[in-house]
Amino acid sequence: MSRTLDDFVREALTEVIEIPAAEASQLLREDSGWHFLDVREPDEFAEARIPGARNSPRGFLEVRADLEHEKRDPWLSDRSRKLLLYCGGGNRSALAARTLQQMGFVEVLSLAGGFKAWLEAGLPTDT
Repeated sequence: MSRTLDDFVREALTEVIEIPAAEASQLLREDSGWHFLDVREPDEFAEARIPGARNSPRGFLEVRADLEHEKRDPWLSDRSRKLLLYCGGGNRSALAARTLQQMGFVEVLSLAGGFKAWLEAGLPTDT
């Protein structure tokens, strides 16, 4: 029996650890080695961004997200980075988390609720 993309996503979703905006903000303030990785669609990029996301790759999955991705984006060659996915969970976070784990990143979290949740929590933005 062949596996479908839905099977893959369902499995991957069980591995995505989502954290609330306040917790994400605390991780970044502590300067503990966590970095945002922007995995939104290009048309979702907001004018105001989350502090700490400015220097992260944007639209990670819009480039062919495979194990050779770091050849196109050297930022991803440092496997010691702890990654916080800048996305609202769901399928995209699951696929990104699975890909990043396959690339050798051990610590991958996802921002629960994405940018909208960040704004609703009243956290600062980087304009």
